[in-house]
Amino acid sequence: MLKNTSSETEVKILRTRITLACTECKQRNYSTTKDKKVMPDRMEIKKYCKFCKAHTLHKETK
Repeated sequence: MLKNTSSETEVKILRTRITLACTECKQRNYSTTKDKKVMPDRMEIKKYCKFCKAHTLHKETK
């Protein structure tokens, strides 16, 4: 029988699912996850919007 030691057990980091919306056309294009401990603020990423057909700023929505 194996014993669990403190070095063997790992703590899972909980990541929350978020949705990113284009700031130009307001379409919700992307969904991703983020760690709230590392980044408590709302995320902003420049990504490609297939509706605008350009790289635009995408912000995290509720």
